[in-house]
Amino acid sequence: MPEILLTADRTLMSDYHHNEFIGFGTCAPPNFIPNWLYGRLFFPPIKTKRGIPIAAPYGLRKIEAQLLGEGFDALTVDPDHIREYINEAKVLGIHVMDPFGLGPASSTLAAIFKKEPFLAQYFRILMEKTEIKKAKRRGLKIIVGGPGVWQFRFRPRFVKEYGIDCIIEGEAEKVIAKIVRAAFNDGTLPQYYTTGIQEIPRLEEIPDIVNPSINGLIEAGRGCCRGCEFCSVTLRPLRWYSYEKILREIDVNIKIGRITWCCLQAEDIMLYGSKNTLPDEDKLIRLNELAVKKCEGLSWSHCSLASIASKPKLFSEVSEIILRKQPWWGAEVGIETGSPELAKKVMPAKAHPFKPEEWPKVVRTGMGLMHDNKLIPACTLIVGTPEETESDLIKTIELMDDLKDIRSLIVPLFFVPLGRLKDEGWFKEAQLTQLHKELLIKCFEHDFHWIDNLIDLAFPEKWYASFLQIFYRFFARLAEHRVERAGISRNRK
Repeated sequence: MPEILLTADRTLMSDYHHNEFIGFGTCAPPNFIPNWLYGRLFFPPIKTKRGIPIAAPYGLRKIEAQLLGEGFDALTVDPDHIREYINEAKVLGIHVMDPFGLGPASSTLAAIFKKEPFLAQYFRILMEKTEIKKAKRRGLKIIVGGPGVWQFRFRPRFVKEYGIDCIIEGEAEKVIAKIVRAAFNDGTLPQYYTTGIQEIPRLEEIPDIVNPSINGLIEAGRGCCRGCEFCSVTLRPLRWYSYEKILREIDVNIKIGRITWCCLQAEDIMLYGSKNTLPDEDKLIRLNELAVKKCEGLSWSHCSLASIASKPKLFSEVSEIILRKQPWWGAEVGIETGSPELAKKVMPAKAHPFKPEEWPKVVRTGMGLMHDNKLIPACTLIVGTPEETESDLIKTIELMDDLKDIRSLIVPLFFVPLGRLKDEGWFKEAQLTQLHKELLIKCFEHDFHWIDNLIDLAFPEKWYASFLQIFYRFFARLAEHRVERAGISRNRK
């Protein structure tokens, strides 16, 4: 039996019907669809073989590869099969994304619907498993890592109650081994461990994954050069993987997991290989040509509107490469605001190589190019950013009017204190003004207008497509009703 078990809760150990878009359903709270059916529709259990998942979250696979490379006996298991492997384990490593539903999307939905989101419920279900509690009593050490670890600082009672021994914040490849060794030797583990500058791994220190990642997600780079105040990713140095490293990991997915599609992960894939905010044309084209040649389908995790708007011909050329094998593709995109003034305050480099004052024009240009080139973006707007004014909100509402004919999802998110704004206050539902509510309604109406078209594109001939259409129609209307009940009027005051 392995000495180290690695796992994640049920909402993360899913392939979301091979569509990351569906994974956003885990941010929602329980609703009119029975919980068992909702789970099957939005986060069905990943396939397993003797309790071992055929694919797992990418971040978990990186830690698995690091531990195996350093000689540890580590195994990634499905959360529903921990009982079969935990008896002799000394360490349980848990990957978290949004463990308490405090992330922007889930906290916004929780505030509107007054219920705890599924992802928070299932994390608690994982921690309450009898086999974990029993193993804890005999000395099991629990180590938690992943993008959502910042939330534990707001839940110290939970950390104590569930016996979490160490929470690692930051890139853990260079520190995980020493922490595990300390756990093996009954050493004192730090309750919170934040990786320092010297512990951030260089490219050559980041291992290749050795087992498949969910939905073929493959990292193309880490860090971001945009420097947005509200984002923690910008605090990390920018590093781009080589073509060879990316292709080796794609091969792991194809040869071991039979996963023949790929999602390239970076904060802005358009900037692949670049040292500034201008795309490197040759490197970007080469990356996508190599990926398309190996895979049956390709998507991007994130891209920026400024990068697209700065090189429209390049973006069209890359689109032609990707669309050789598929009718559309997707990415997450941050709009955040329609106000040049607010953009200048909290994300001045997000518009580069343009000026912050040009941000609304950059958004309209970039969104138009995505529409024309069949990239379907899932966009975010931040509601309640510090220093936000009524004028900022009015300009964002006006921008929403300009985007009504752009095929997209646009999701309003309550401000969450992260990055350089981590000491600011949370935006709460009680702070919603008339203009905030009008913006929320604009977003709901936009998404409702496009949802059937998006589902038809994303799930052609799937039996559950009709269920999703019904759900999102009802969900949008219910959200609209809740906001209206809070006192909204469509007439601007």
